[in-house]
Amino acid sequence: MFGTRGGAHHCQCQRIRLGDGAWWHLSVEERTHHLRDQLDAGPDAPTSGALVGYVDGEPAGWVAVAPRTEFVRYRGSQVPWAGRHEDKDDDGVWAVTCFAIRAGYRKQGLMYDLAAAAVEHARERGAQAVEGYPIVPDPGREISWGEVNVGTAGPFEAAGLTEVSRPTKRRRVLRLDF
Repeated sequence: MFGTRGGAHHCQCQRIRLGDGAWWHLSVEERTHHLRDQLDAGPDAPTSGALVGYVDGEPAGWVAVAPRTEFVRYRGSQVPWAGRHEDKDDDGVWAVTCFAIRAGYRKQGLMYDLAAAAVEHARERGAQAVEGYPIVPDPGREISWGEVNVGTAGPFEAAGLTEVSRPTKRRRVLRLDF
């Protein structure tokens, strides 16, 4: 799903989950091993960690979604906490943390489908709320694919999330309470 080069391949959807300290010192192979362990939980597990979107039977996109407590990097970051006073240990709040769309499938709206599926997945698994932490471009500027892995506001808004805070100039916290 993540290809053999580029940001998604390098990360293996582990940086936000493991935190910078642990992530930085792991090889791509070790990150891949962590990812496989997370996904081996099976389709009926309370938290599978991610969803894969298919186009004509081919895996085309990926979205990470799990209880917010599973994402170590966010625990020490101002995203999602700046200006908010919530329990960081509340595993009833789920987070949609990253997207990967395979080359050849980009700019076709798949992030919208994946965001909607992630919200429904969280709801079906008993989440009390779901959050996303999209990047927002500066006016007149585009976002590079390497930055857009956290998503953009449009897909989250289309899935029913609304803005609750702006922890940085380029990041938003969007949330849907169930």
